[in-house]
Amino acid sequence: MALLGEQFSETFHWWATLLYGVTMLYALRLAYWPRLKNAEQTHVFFGACVVLLLLWQVEAPVNTGLSFHLLGVTTITLMFGWSFAVIGSTIALVGVTLNAGQSWQGFALNAIVMGVLPATLSQFILVLVRSLLPKNFFIFVLVNGFLTAGFVAVVSGYLAVGLLMWNGSFSMLELEQNVISFFPLMFLPEAMLNGWLITIMVLYRPEWVSSFSDELYLKGK
Repeated sequence: MALLGEQFSETFHWWATLLYGVTMLYALRLAYWPRLKNAEQTHVFFGACVVLLLLWQVEAPVNTGLSFHLLGVTTITLMFGWSFAVIGSTIALVGVTLNAGQSWQGFALNAIVMGVLPATLSQFILVLVRSLLPKNFFIFVLVNGFLTAGFVAVVSGYLAVGLLMWNGSFSMLELEQNVISFFPLMFLPEAMLNGWLITIMVLYRPEWVSSFSDELYLKGK
């Protein structure tokens, strides 16, 4: 869910910018840059950023200054890992902000809600599922692709709502009537989009999905 910077105080923006800045520096440091020396991987990464940019521009407004759109960050996280997912979502958000002529005031907040949080949750669940569940194709696709994406979208929405309530931008009654009631509708389309993309890539372009391995998920299963 996209947020408007005007709905938050300067102090709020300062802390959000600090948190985002530290996270971005960490992502830049951890990213495995040699992977982009491969021309195909470079094209796939920037192509994914463009797809994300286009996806984020298809919005459904539900209230003044609030709008829903699909995230797609779970797919990029499974393809490139946490670091490149944070970097890629930032590139996409820069494009959306420039194209829409929006204020940069809320950039850090939206980068956290739409990029950092979804990427972090997707990566955490991937590690958790690998350690707790059998490693096979169907678990990877259904849990890490479908279910994780839907869960991440709902959590991202609740974070946005929590920030709006904390800042006093909207009352709980307004959010319940105009925003929270839409949350169940966010789960299925996000899950379907990411799940099908991951399924198709794992079947036809497994080299694009760094978190998937034939040796780990298919051999001997």
